[in-house]
Amino acid sequence: MDSPVLIFDDPQAAAEACGDRILEILAQARRERGSAAIAVSGGSTPRLMFEAMAKRPFDWRNIEIFQVDERCVPPDHELSNFRMIRESLLSPVAIDESRFHRIRGESAPEEAARLYGDEIRRSLKPGPGELPVFDAIQRGMGPDAHTASLFPGEPLIGDRTGIAAAVYVEKLKQHRVTLLPGMLGRARHTLCLATGEEKAEALRKVLRGPVDPLNIPSQIASPDTVWYIDRSAAAKL
Repeated sequence: MDSPVLIFDDPQAAAEACGDRILEILAQARRERGSAAIAVSGGSTPRLMFEAMAKRPFDWRNIEIFQVDERCVPPDHELSNFRMIRESLLSPVAIDESRFHRIRGESAPEEAARLYGDEIRRSLKPGPGELPVFDAIQRGMGPDAHTASLFPGEPLIGDRTGIAAAVYVEKLKQHRVTLLPGMLGRARHTLCLATGEEKAEALRKVLRGPVDPLNIPSQIASPDTVWYIDRSAAAKL
């Protein structure tokens, strides 16, 4: 893959740089189109990013926030990505929760995926037969090179026409809802945030290995994809 890679000293620096770039993208999109839409991930490093973003003097009006994926748990559950995002970003800056389009993890997985796809279409209003387009998607990567909730070997990695779907992650014994590759690949900007030495081997495969998104899902990319990583994650590049 030829995506640009920005390397920072530690997870905090990578997270802050990623967050600052997101705010620049959103501000530019709002100037051009009157509003902006972003899909964001969960996890420990994104928490650092959201906490940093919450401290920036940014006007959040007309910014629509979506989720890349979610575990099928209630919104107040300790594993809920929504709960983490609410605690680290939405509440600190008093973002109107009507602007946050969450995956309803408390619903049955297939129903949650259907509802979420419908909400994305209503909000982003794509043309007939077109997929919606986010101005930006912030994604993470697991030590197995999964991204969103698309794990190695997942048949839905071949789905380029759907918006969202329910998946069952066998190794975690967990139901999730995730955006699909067609959505991930159409974003105007993709910012991949990955830190820690446990990500180093996966990152080497993603960036230096053969192109094989079925087994290396983090190779799914939009035309403008940039990696924000720390020195530990970069150790094998």
